[in-house]
Order: sequence, then C-alpha cells, then structure tokens
Amino acid sequence: MSSANFIRSIVVGVTSELLLAYSPIILIGLIALYFMLPNPIEGRVILLPGPDGKVGSVVVKSQGGEQTLNTAYAGVGVDTAGKLIAETGSADLVKKRYGALIEASPPRPVSFTVYFTSGSATQLDFISKSAIGAVKIELAGRPAPEITVIGHTDTMGALEANDVLSQERAATVRDMLLEAGIQAVSMDIAGRGEREPIIRTPDDVDEPLNRRVEISVR
Repeated sequence: MSSANFIRSIVVGVTSELLLAYSPIILIGLIALYFMLPNPIEGRVILLPGPDGKVGSVVVKSQGGEQTLNTAYAGVGVDTAGKLIAETGSADLVKKRYGALIEASPPRPVSFTVYFTSGSATQLDFISKSAIGAVKIELAGRPAPEITVIGHTDTMGALEANDVLSQERAATVRDMLLEAGIQAVSMDIAGRGEREPIIRTPDDVDEPLNRRVEISVR
C-alpha cells in the first residue's frame, strides 16, 4: 500500500469509527488532510524505445486533459479522478518494475523484403537470396510464429497481369520458406499487384524496388 493510501485509510477509519472521540478542530484537520492527499494511480503509460533505440511519440488523453510522451522512459500516471501526472523513469526502473511482464511479452513483429528480376515470378535478385536464411534464424526464437507473405510488382504491364504476377511471387517465396524447413502456425499469402509501390511511378516504368515480396513474422 502506498503512503498516501495508508494515510487515507487511517483518516477514513478515524472519521468514521471514532468521530465522537475527537474535537471538531481535529476532525476538520483530518478531513482537510484527506482531501489534500493525492488520488491513487489507476493506470500508467510508459514510452519504451524500440530495439534500435529510436523513440516515437504517444498522446495520452483522459477526462483531465492530455500529455504527449516523446522521450525514452517518459511516463504519465492517470489517477482515479482522471488527472494526468507526469513521471520520469529510466531503463533500470522499468526493468525493476516490469521486467517479468516484458520478458513474458511475445517478440516484436519483424519484416523482411526480397526483390525479383523484371517480369519474373520465380527469380530473386542475387542479394535477396540470403533473406530466406535470415527468416529461418528469426523463427528459431519464436515458439508459434505466424507469417504473412505479400507480393508486389512495378507498373510494367497490364494491371490484371500484375495482380497475377504478385500472387505468384508470394507463392514462390512461401514455397522457398517451406523448402527451407520453416514451420509456422500459419503462412498466408496475397498479391497486391502494382497498387502499393515503394516508389510511385507512371505506368510502364521498370522499378526494381517495387518488384518485391514482403515477409512479415509475428
């Protein structure tokens, strides 16, 4: 129990059970003390850095206002009245308080991208061939992984043909993963055609970065 809650319980006990044993002045003081005590913290938000050390931002809102967190281990508590209370934390403090919870959390999702030669549904470029091994290494530490494989194309060719090509590329990568011995709870594939390019181009532009398959692991 926090010190504020401890004092609060004493005050409540005194005012409710021993009301007649104290003078009005003492009772007024005790009641005033009760209302001066901070409300208990009902919830807490702490901003953690990513694996690469980078920090994003999050806006915490309640009926008592809003605060923006944009530094590592910054936090805000929300008391029972909805008031936001800024807090300053550290890596050591978070580990001490929430280490067991963090360790029990599932691994963060990760993604890999492989690229295809122009017009091909089966031929990866030279650099991308090593990505399959990287996926296998990542999955070794995940007890029940789920994999999503999404195929894409550049704008060369007809829209309908690229829909088919992107699906075929996704199927090719799925088969490569299975042949590499990678097992997952689920492995879904889909094709997006030329609709979600990394680099936007006019029609009929050969763009290597858009000829890709994205592998998401969670």
